[in-house]
Amino acid sequence: MSTLELEDVNGYYGNSHILYDLDLQVDQNEVVALLGRNGAGKTTTLRSITGTIPRREGRIEFRGENIADDSVDEISNKRVKLVPEERRIFPTLTVHENLLLSRDSCKGTEPRDVEEMYDIFPILDDLRENNGRNLSGGEQQMLSVARALVQNPDLLLLDEPTEGLAPVIVDDLEEILEDIVSEDVTVLITEQNVEFALELSERAYIIESGENAWDGTIDELRDREDLLEKYLSVGVEE
Repeated sequence: MSTLELEDVNGYYGNSHILYDLDLQVDQNEVVALLGRNGAGKTTTLRSITGTIPRREGRIEFRGENIADDSVDEISNKRVKLVPEERRIFPTLTVHENLLLSRDSCKGTEPRDVEEMYDIFPILDDLRENNGRNLSGGEQQMLSVARALVQNPDLLLLDEPTEGLAPVIVDDLEEILEDIVSEDVTVLITEQNVEFALELSERAYIIESGENAWDGTIDELRDREDLLEKYLSVGVEE
């Protein structure tokens, strides 16, 4: 069963045409990676799904319903949640206050218990009373994911979750996200750290200059290192 489907999606910022007839599908309980160089259109794709891009055309279906004309709030209330690259936590609120605010603003479904977030992210349990601005980059990223997760999403969109994080924090985050996706959460992830994305995902799409370049399974992609070299200028570990 398809949870998310994009068909012939075009995205624009002002007069700038960013996405060109983009097609993409994510099935229920699946983890899919959206790969591409910086500027390929990955973040614009996520913003198109959540309704935050100023102008878009085409069909965007969530659970069989076209949401292309819905507002940001309407899409969020359908349990589509984005963890943005910028993290966007509240710097003057404590970790606990950030989670409470996210929980209390949840609409369209029953939120998860805040205490459950501390079970998933033990590091945040020790930082409950710390203000967001005093957290490290990795701690802020975990809080950002927890803020989305407490709203009990059907579809979780992760935009460059490892950006700027130290390798040891990336390992911790990977372990946590593996636990999250094992709970049957449907996930679409964009990531410059290709190996990180491939470890989490079952299928991948590669986009180049806002257009579909390739799609297939992770095993197929690992066997096509030429594609990664061509479109991402990297290789992957065996």
